Amino acid sequence: MQLRPLTLAGTTLLLASTAAAQSQFTFSIDWQSASMGSPSSGGVPMTDGDLYHPSTLSAMPAPGFVPAPTMSLDHAVDLGLPGGCVGRGPGVPCAIEVDAFSRGADFQFGPNQPIRAGDLLFSVDEFAAGRPGGPLPNVRSEFAAGDSSADAFGSLNTLPPGPLPPMPGRNIGMVDGDGAFSASGFTYPSIGLKEPNLPAPGPIDMGDNQDAMDIVEPGTATTSAVYFSLDGGMFDGREGIPNSNAAAANSVGAADIFVNAGGGMALWAGAPSLGLDLVAPLTDDIDALILWENGNGVADVAPGPYGWQNGMDMIIFSVRRGSAVIGRPDSQFGLPIEEGDLLIPPVAGGASPFPAIFIPAEALGLLTVRSHGVSLGDDLDAADHISGNLFDCDSDGLEDAIAIAMGLVIDADQNGVPDACSSSPVGAPFCFCPVVAAPCGNASATSGCVNGAGTGALLSGSGSASVALDNLVLTTSAMPAGSFAMTVMGTGTTPPAILANGLRCVGGWMHRFPPYSTASGTASIGRGTANVSMGLVAYSTSTFTPSGHITAGSTFHFQTFYRDLGGPCGAMFNLSNALTVNFTL
Repeated sequence: MQLRPLTLAGTTLLLASTAAAQSQFTFSIDWQSASMGSPSSGGVPMTDGDLYHPSTLSAMPAPGFVPAPTMSLDHAVDLGLPGGCVGRGPGVPCAIEVDAFSRGADFQFGPNQPIRAGDLLFSVDEFAAGRPGGPLPNVRSEFAAGDSSADAFGSLNTLPPGPLPPMPGRNIGMVDGDGAFSASGFTYPSIGLKEPNLPAPGPIDMGDNQDAMDIVEPGTATTSAVYFSLDGGMFDGREGIPNSNAAAANSVGAADIFVNAGGGMALWAGAPSLGLDLVAPLTDDIDALILWENGNGVADVAPGPYGWQNGMDMIIFSVRRGSAVIGRPDSQFGLPIEEGDLLIPPVAGGASPFPAIFIPAEALGLLTVRSHGVSLGDDLDAADHISGNLFDCDSDGLEDAIAIAMGLVIDADQNGVPDACSSSPVGAPFCFCPVVAAPCGNASATSGCVNGAGTGALLSGSGSASVALDNLVLTTSAMPAGSFAMTVMGTGTTPPAILANGLRCVGGWMHRFPPYSTASGTASIGRGTANVSMGLVAYSTSTFTPSGHITAGSTFHFQTFYRDLGGPCGAMFNLSNALTVNFTL
């Protein structure tokens, strides 16, 4: 695989350039986030003005606990913001909070091009409840678990080209904060943030809030220019406090878009040109930004949808909860603007001087005052539009999360990755059946001893050995069909000893998982399976005595006993090989 280097702030990110290439995910956190002041992977304290990427620098961040993210862009060097404000803990406002961000190379929306499921990515704050229903995980399920604000979600519907009036839609979780299974029972590829973040008023959050987002796709041409907006200071009706007011600390507006093209922070598009800050109080605050800049460095604001295909700039944004423009009629439909809407600058000759709704919040599966009668709508914290796939590990042309939600691929361990991509074996197999040890000549060098079906049963592990993920799945194959089996777990091993038609090698303190059917000759136990469906870690701690509790750093040995009627040695049962698993955090 050839890799294309992209250099940002002195850091080289490797992006795969093959058909299976994945995109690089960049994000920020807000001033209330629990990670504020804690070290990034480079050791520099995290701030609300820096942009980050997953520290693994992998094409697809792996599910599970990952190190803290790595800085991609420094707020002072790359954005031109004041150089201080480093080392603050959560809930301490300063002058650098970046509320929205883009490199100006986002994928253009086309007038005849439907918006595919998964092409719109977005984040929300911890108070966004999301529309009920639809495949899991989604904003609603992760909101209930306190795991929504550090995540990113994708639109699950294929939408017509915008502008769109309010229409129902759904969403699906695509990027997780910490990679651990939430109370909803799901996880997906993680970016190294802290969870949970349960909704509660006040300046300090339990976890992190993903506050800006930009995706660089393989092959995308980018420049050194970066575009961003700063946080305002209006009162947030959910938090019960004012926001950080980083914009005012720099004597600029929170509804303006700024650029740093190497010469320091400069105004790129003023609020009035976007239909913002037109009415008192001037509290509009841009909260998400999807931007394609035409390359001349000047804001050429399109007078209506798709002007960006005629040499103008594509500027799509949302406004933060508490903005004065919320509730005002938009210029496209005359409908009240919501904090979850994706907006474009006012349409020339439109219904109002305010921004136009391009993608309504409802189409993203978010709640609004307009359609759902809630007191405050769901806040859209960040968004981006991509042409390829953020995560497509099996190269089927679909986002992995979309393919899983549609039932097109299997994700038995519910880790947000198709099982076909996470098939690396877990554990060390042993206790095969050599000729010198076979009970009656029924030897097999690669499995347990041969059974009545003429094969030897093979025990293997998939998922991971992570106790936090608890997604180990044990599969025993090549057993006689239509029989029964039971997998046991021991604290030790013994020399191979003949037992019925096979060899036993697991000993010490023994613990048994419930028996299960071998209807097809292959059966599995572990998270998401039809037999022992809960995580094996959770099952061990809830069912076994302490000697059988699976914990980080523990080692256990597994072997499957199964009924073997007509077995070659005349006994009634047989055994698979054995498997040793060293469990990790």
